Amino acid sequence: MDHNLARGAARFVSHAPGHWPTAPEKDWADWHWQLRNRVIDLKELEKRLHLSAEERAGVLLAGNKLAMAITPHFFNLINTQDVACPIRRQVIPRFEEGQTSVAEMADPCGEDSHMPVPGLVHRYPDRVLFLVTDRCAAYCRYCTRSRVVSGVGEQELHTDFEQALAYLAEHREVRDVLLSGGDALLFSDEKLEQLLSRLRAIPHLEFLRIGTRIPIFLPQRITPKLCAMLQKFHPLWMSVHVNHPKELTLEVREALERLANHGIPLGNQSVLLAGVNDDVEVMRELVHKLLLCRVRPYYLYQCDLIRGSNHLRVPVSKGIEIIEGLRGHTSGYAIPQYVIDAPGGGGKVPINPEYVLLHNEEKVVIRNYEGRVFEYPEVTMSSPEKTDSSNHREYPELPITKPV
Repeated sequence: MDHNLARGAARFVSHAPGHWPTAPEKDWADWHWQLRNRVIDLKELEKRLHLSAEERAGVLLAGNKLAMAITPHFFNLINTQDVACPIRRQVIPRFEEGQTSVAEMADPCGEDSHMPVPGLVHRYPDRVLFLVTDRCAAYCRYCTRSRVVSGVGEQELHTDFEQALAYLAEHREVRDVLLSGGDALLFSDEKLEQLLSRLRAIPHLEFLRIGTRIPIFLPQRITPKLCAMLQKFHPLWMSVHVNHPKELTLEVREALERLANHGIPLGNQSVLLAGVNDDVEVMRELVHKLLLCRVRPYYLYQCDLIRGSNHLRVPVSKGIEIIEGLRGHTSGYAIPQYVIDAPGGGGKVPINPEYVLLHNEEKVVIRNYEGRVFEYPEVTMSSPEKTDSSNHREYPELPITKPV
């Protein structure tokens, strides 16, 4: 390990072989072996840990909502003695998944209503979401696309690749394509390269993105060959998905660094989850470890109103509290933007602590992370020669709130 990798190395550990002590090292490092040996049913699960009654019922119900699948690598992160383990809560079904609250919905982000051709979501003016597969290496129990992902939901994903590519070629306003699903990195190198090549052949597409949890669920997939192939399609960005610092193992760090070393900018999208990361100290450790992996914390999502997710959601005030606990207390690079994906298809709405206490045409009254209050004079929008009242803007005064 070189001196760069040595920085913070004590915070990154390997949990292999864990529950697979007889697996040859060569097999363990093979991503195809990892997929073949996923824990996918009750029998395999109960071989390795004692389930609570709520979990056992959840696994029995999972075949009707969202399949269960956990890679050996990720399974080894589970504390088998702790039902409240933050890794366990993310991937092992619970009975509560079968309970739907009045606010929950099948398609909380309104993707189906913004799908001009099967598999392509055009919700924002200049960018699209390309759903290229309905399969993942493992399945998050709060998945916003559980209606189509894993093959057992209430809908099936039937992406029409030719129609989607034709739509992108025709719509010149689109400059950004995000590949998601499911997880595009489950494709073979050859299949993924073919798709990226066809996208790159469309002149007005400026850059490509891949949204993936593969480097965390299946770091063995991030091979030098894959990274070299992806490097050919710059500018290409990647958004990964890490919710808890324990997920950033030694293998995951090495996988992320391989991607970064091939020039791929990395951002992280976390989902705020009860019992997983709804704590300032946990989130601070997560964002610091992400920066050590050369990953920029990007978004912290309020959990979408997906059916059966009420037990994993926390109040919005908790998200604001977490951002409040990060802002000013750590590097700005470490602070994600907290957002709510507006229910029904309204898009991402940023949610921030209230730092503006008063704003009118004369001044802005602001507070800092310590609660200290400052005034900043507002700029008068008029020329030296002539005052034009149309340049003046009326600002409603905001009530001064007590600093948190």
